[in-house]
Order: sequence, then structure tokens, then C-alpha cells
Amino acid sequence: MLEVCVDSHEGLDAAVRGGADRIELCSCLAIGGLTPSVGFMKDAVQTCALPVHALIRPRVGGFVFSHRDVEIMREDILAAKASGLAGVVIGALNEEARLNESVLLSLLDCAGGLDVTFHRAFDMSADPFRTLEQLVAFGIKRVLTSGGALTALDGIERLRALIEISRGRISIMPGSGVNATNATRFLAIGARELHASCSAISGDSNPDLLRYGFDLKGRGETSAELVKDLKATMVSYGDEPR
Repeated sequence: MLEVCVDSHEGLDAAVRGGADRIELCSCLAIGGLTPSVGFMKDAVQTCALPVHALIRPRVGGFVFSHRDVEIMREDILAAKASGLAGVVIGALNEEARLNESVLLSLLDCAGGLDVTFHRAFDMSADPFRTLEQLVAFGIKRVLTSGGALTALDGIERLRALIEISRGRISIMPGSGVNATNATRFLAIGARELHASCSAISGDSNPDLLRYGFDLKGRGETSAELVKDLKATMVSYGDEPR
């Protein structure tokens, strides 16, 4: 299963053309991703036959959320559900960098009936193995994680341990720097879902847009070819005898 994160309708179309299996819908991937607009959610449902999950992250920064942050996230989850999306991607920690159970319960209350992924707040957790057990108990379906490292390849040994401990109770989905050249490393340790942006650096932006702060130099755009290459690597691995 290949999940591709996108933050534009062009990226969504490219991910579909390339053969993605699921979409994580975001805005502002250049800063780690934020909640997509309701208009984008509705557009995705209308134009994409794949399962689409919305990232629920209301602002930049860490994952300790105020009461108002939580209320905003609850409304965003309800908007995702009303738009017809298949799932949401959520996460919350407390001041001690442990799972904020009360916030998670509040978000899950709104997400009833949706597929739920816990996002990379997991990588900021002070005790990831305890957090994993808590997420299993809450019925979370999968965890997106780089194994606590900057990239999933750097965190592959922790990913291996998490996959072994999960024992099929929850899916461990490696993400961050996953591509066609390293995908088999994660499949070999038991991962069955991979997360990637499959982005390529865009051409030179309009200098006026850059000067006024309306664009980012070197911004990545989803590449259908990179999606295709990554998916082909995964399929080939699955076809090989073990």
C-alpha cells in the first residue's frame, strides 16, 4: 500500500496517475503539512476514486494543543467527514511529550466511522513504545513514523522494533525520505504500507512571487513518475519469492 501526501490538486492528479493506493491530503507540505481547506477536501472526493485521508494539523509548530486548537481540529474532522473523506490523520502530545489521551479521545469522538492514522507527532514522543501500546488500545489503525529520526532510513532499526512489537495489531507506516531506491529496505523489515511525497523540485518560480513571499524557492511538486517508480518497486518486491 503506497500512500502519497499532496497539497494541491495538481499533486493529487499526479499521485493518481502514478499509481498511488491512498492519498494524504494536506496544505503547506513545505512546513510539514497542515489541514487542507474544505474546498480541497470536496474537490478530492469529487475527482479521486482512491481513499483520501485529511491531515488534521491546525498550525505550524509542535503537537501540544490548546483548547481552541482542539476545537478547531474537531471542526476540521467533522468537515472531512461531511466532505466524504475516508479518513483523518491526527496526533497530540502533552507537555511531557507523552500521548495526550484526553485530546485524542476528543478527536476520535468526532472521527467515528473514519479510518484514523496517528501522524508524526509519534516521532516527538518521549516513550514511543508506550505510546504505541496506547494507540493500539485506542483502536488507531496505523502510525506514520520515521522511527524517531529525521528520515525513515536513519530510523530503520527503531522501525524494525516497532513492527516486531506491533505484531499486526497496528500498522507501522514508514515515512520521510521514502523513495524507489530505499523502499525495499522497509518492506524487508515487515512494513506493508509506505508513505512518501514523491516530490521533485519545481522550476524557477516567478521572482515577484518569491520577493513578496507568495512562493517558495525550490518548492517540491508531486511527480507522477516518482510515484510510478516507487509503486513499481513495491510491486516487484511483493512478486519476489521469499
